This record gives sequence, structure tokens and C-alpha cells, in this order.
Amino acid sequence: MKINIRMNCLLVLYLFYITFSYAFPAVPEEGNEEKYIQLAETYLKRYYNLETEVKHFVRSRKSPFSDKIRQMQEFFGLKVTGKLDSKTVQVMEKPRCGVPDVEAYSITPGRPTWEKTNLTYRILNYTPDMAQADVEKAIEKALKVWSDVTPLKFTRIYDGISDIEIAFEAGDHGDNSPFDGPEGLLAHAFQPGKGIGGDTHFDEDEKWTKGTNGYNLFLVAAHEFGHSLGLSHSNDPGALMFPTYSNDDPDTFHLPQDDINAIQDLYGASTNPVKPTGPTTPTVCDTNVIFDAITTLRGEIMFFTDRFFWRKHPQIAQAELHFIKSFWSSLPVGIEAAYENPETDQILLFKGSKYWAMNGYTLLQGYPKSIYQLGFPKTVKKIDAAVYIEEKGKTYFFVADKYWSYDEERKVLDKGFPREISEDFPGITQKVHAVFQKNGFLYFFSGKWQYQFSIKSKRVMSLLKNNSWLGC
Repeated sequence: MKINIRMNCLLVLYLFYITFSYAFPAVPEEGNEEKYIQLAETYLKRYYNLETEVKHFVRSRKSPFSDKIRQMQEFFGLKVTGKLDSKTVQVMEKPRCGVPDVEAYSITPGRPTWEKTNLTYRILNYTPDMAQADVEKAIEKALKVWSDVTPLKFTRIYDGISDIEIAFEAGDHGDNSPFDGPEGLLAHAFQPGKGIGGDTHFDEDEKWTKGTNGYNLFLVAAHEFGHSLGLSHSNDPGALMFPTYSNDDPDTFHLPQDDINAIQDLYGASTNPVKPTGPTTPTVCDTNVIFDAITTLRGEIMFFTDRFFWRKHPQIAQAELHFIKSFWSSLPVGIEAAYENPETDQILLFKGSKYWAMNGYTLLQGYPKSIYQLGFPKTVKKIDAAVYIEEKGKTYFFVADKYWSYDEERKVLDKGFPREISEDFPGITQKVHAVFQKNGFLYFFSGKWQYQFSIKSKRVMSLLKNNSWLGC
């Protein structure tokens, strides 16, 4: 069968490459310019319809090459410069989907859809990496992600030809879309249609799992089936259909609102009485975003909210939004408190009655530990906020309307605590959601606002919007 590759809805979920650099170079590494120019030319021709050679346009800011660079940078949320800088090259080097990028939630060009709502699927074979029952559960759960929000229904069949045929394949497997061995290309799916339309293939050379010690089959399959139903990629970094592999917790996964909007645009809303909604991706200027925790990190500031965090470097105007799980797969989402101790060069992060420690961006072994090992009474179920006061060598832990003082040198809670927050921090009368110290001030975050509190004069100096640090 001849396959039109351009019409394939091929998904290549890719490893989320993390750069832990403290500052980012403005240009690619010296001596590799020609390599990166060739990479960019190939990339832009394939994904952004660049129609000319780049040799004579590399240094021109108004060339077709620069225009396509800007389009690509805008899609991935990079700083739009039109230049082939280091961060742009990093994105280009990542394995990725074989279809062009589009904006917002996306429908495959031509709006291919199934003309019926009752679809069948068949599992042709299994991976030896997982128990057969676990594969079946992952596939069923991945399809349910889409049937929960639409009128679509999926029925498994065991014989004959189904609408969506599912198989584990390796290398060249006869569909003009060969796999490339471990990592790189993880899976691909084809848009709705006859023959191979809707079919989904997983690379058998990958390590498939029902957990997180490999590639979670449920998460990959859920993305793939979005393509099987007619969706392309979204530029919403929190969407399931964003072209990255996100190591979300499969047990707590909820289909993001961007994906719900996209699939319902094709098939309509669910007929269930209760209309499901999903999480949305926070934006830097959304005043409704409430920060769960904030900490400094070697000059940077990290703002945690739900499953995301913003990374704000003092020399970079634009804050970077990342998935928590993309940086630290073993760290839970919904971090509730965090603080940096520059003396030990460690970050402590809290959720519930447990806490984790990092050195730089590296999670330390032997965690999580219990907050009760720090001396807290059993009546304390979680920490709302924490901040290290370098001048005193103390860490303040905020819980409801009280706070504790912890001696970092002696590793004990100070006597005479807890104390009322309002007594020692006049003007701070609302619940503290997050706090950090900078330039002699404590910044208390409560809901949509932050209070700039002078440590020296012990009074609130100004009231600010909570997102002012992110460039708004």
C-alpha cells in the first residue's frame, strides 16, 4: 500500500532534554556553526515550509530563514529573535513529531474525522516489557481519556479489521515510517481514514512500562490516539497534544482543557449530564494564578503552581515554564513549600508531611523524609510556606496563622514557638501561601497578592500583584 507521508499524523514523542546551565549562551558552540545551520535548514524545511537555501540568508534579519526561525521560536515559547541561538538549536536537536507545527489547539489540516462515533480497536500484539493485562488496561484507559469528553465510544474486537489497529513494531515495519531504535521515535499514529488510517504503532525497541521507569504506555497511547482521532499538535505546553513526552503521574492524569476544546471541536461534547473540565496551563500574566511555593536557587527564583514551575533567571527577562515531572520524575506535583539554604547549598521542598532535598537541580538520595524528624508536633499536617533568614541562621516555617523558627546549625526547632504570624510580621494577616527573601525584604504571597515586608523595620512596605516577578 502506498502511503502519503505528508498526510500521516505521525507522532514522535521525545525525551525532554533538560539543560541545567546557570546562564544560556546566545549563540551555538563555536566551531559548530555549519553543523547547526544545516540542522536548521533541514528542520525548517520539514516543519515550517522553508522553500529556499539558507547559505545567503543566515545573517540577514529579514530573510525567509529568519522569518521561519521566528515562527518556530514563537511556537515553542522561546525568545523570538530570528537568530539561531543556543536554546533554539537545543529544541531543534530533540527528536519530535513528523508533521508541521501549528498554533493553539490544533486540528489536522483538512479536518479528517471519523464519520461515526462507535469505533473499534484491536491489539495485534504485545510488548514483552509489560504483562498482557497491563497493556490492555493502558490502552483502554488511554481511549477512555477521549470518550469521557465526547460522544465517542470504543469497542475492542479480537478478529477482523478494526478502525484503530494497535501494534508494537521495530525498525522498518512497512508503513513508510520506520522506527529508529531505542529513544528518538517512540510511537506514531495515522489520521482517521480507511486502510491504515487511525492505526497506532509503538516502537518495540523502547522500554514500556505502567509506571515511570521507562516510557509510560498510557501517556504515550493517549497522545497517539489524539492523532488517530484527527488532532495535530498544540503549542500549549500543558496540553496532552504538545509535542513533548511529559512524565506525568498516570494515576492522577486529567485531560487538559486545551485538549478537551480541540476534540470537542471535532466531535462535540460528551452526552453525560456532568460536563468534564480539565486543568489549564498557567500564563505569566494571569492574576488568578496562586503560587503554591517559591524559593530562590543560586540567584534564580522558582515559582511552583500545581504541576508546573516558572524558572526566573535575573539576566533573562522571560520566565520559563516547565513541568515539575520533566525535571524531577520522583518529585510530586503540588509542592506546598520550599526554601533555599545557601550555607548548605540545598533546597528543601515540602508536600504534606514529607520533604525532599536538592543540591542545585539534583534530588538527593535518602528522601523523602518526615517533617516530624525536624521536630514538628503531630498536629502539624503540612507546611504552608518556608523561608531561610541568612542573617539569623534560622528558617521560618509558616503553618496556618502561626510560624516556627528552626535553627539550621543546631538542627532543632527553637523554644517559644509557634508564635502568631500577625504579632511578629505586622500587616501579614492573611494565610501565607509562599514566601522568599531578597535584598533585605521578605515577600509574602497570599492569593493574588504579595506583601513586601522589610526585615529591618518590621513593616509592610508595599502591596504588589503576585506575578510581578514574572515580567508582568
